[in-house]
Amino acid sequence: MQVNRIKPVLLPVISPLVAIALALLVGAILIWLAKANPISAYSILFQESLANYYGFGNTIAKTAPLLLASLGVQLALRAGLFNIGGEGQIYMGGLGSALVGLYLKGLPGFIHLPLALLGGFFLGAIWGVIPGYLKAVRGVNEVITTLLLNYVALNFIGYLVSNPLKEPGAPSAYSGLIAQSAQLPIIMPQTQAHAGIFIGLIAAGLLWILARSPLGYQIEAVGLNPTAARYAGMSVERTIIIVMALAGGLAGLAGAGEVMGLKYRLFDRFSPGYGFDAIAIALLSRGNLAGILLTSLFFGVLRSGANVMQRSANVPVTVVYAIQGLTVLFIAISFAIERQIKVKN
Repeated sequence: MQVNRIKPVLLPVISPLVAIALALLVGAILIWLAKANPISAYSILFQESLANYYGFGNTIAKTAPLLLASLGVQLALRAGLFNIGGEGQIYMGGLGSALVGLYLKGLPGFIHLPLALLGGFFLGAIWGVIPGYLKAVRGVNEVITTLLLNYVALNFIGYLVSNPLKEPGAPSAYSGLIAQSAQLPIIMPQTQAHAGIFIGLIAAGLLWILARSPLGYQIEAVGLNPTAARYAGMSVERTIIIVMALAGGLAGLAGAGEVMGLKYRLFDRFSPGYGFDAIAIALLSRGNLAGILLTSLFFGVLRSGANVMQRSANVPVTVVYAIQGLTVLFIAISFAIERQIKVKN
């Protein structure tokens, strides 16, 4: 009996590790089929991403937006909402910070930088409130609205950086440089690692506190049983709107970090799909904040080391994307297995 009780407790911890291990194993087969040495390829991937100073800086730069966007997805999941609009919210967050960085000039850094971050959070939150309102008030499925709003945001940003915000004489679609006072500091000299990672860690800490607050318990109650939460006197509609605003704001901060800490301009298609990776990270982490930190780092390592692995081990970058997809596939399989085990117990 004791073994049966322990198993369901350990499953949420073991399942993600097994999913990652299986994805790496299948990835090794793909690398072998590409006529490369899997051990050598993985050694290069992890060594260059974690043990190399410049590679680790690149890993940190890629982990920061993944962490913030996945925190937004995880918060929505706690309320029973599936926010797949992180990509669009990232783009709107980048726009918000870029506008503050471009058009508010002459401000000291200790004022300008927080305002630019706030601009990113605000526009990301607006992009989260829209599907939140439609879900709470009109009953429109948030999966559909968040998905469609991704394309609206991407094309809207593309229009802006190709027309009104375009740098005069620029050969491609991007805005002018944001003010230096609105740029995030580099935390590892001569690398891409910027202070956005600290924003992600602070956000994770604040969400940990939120989970133990009255609002956090209300979010959990709405996620578990909205009907019971309504009978208990909770405003389900207001909670949904608040959660989607916060989720969008967190993803917006991810976009702000890309503009303020990495590119210093607003580019067309500046996100390589961080918003979609965030969904996988949140699902893989099972709502555990420590798990989100580690999984974000794992995905950051994959993205950081992919090009190096291609150059040094002659392994296509697509293998890394396959490993990410396989990780999601195996975690989905583990969900089904867990459900069966719980039913039997």
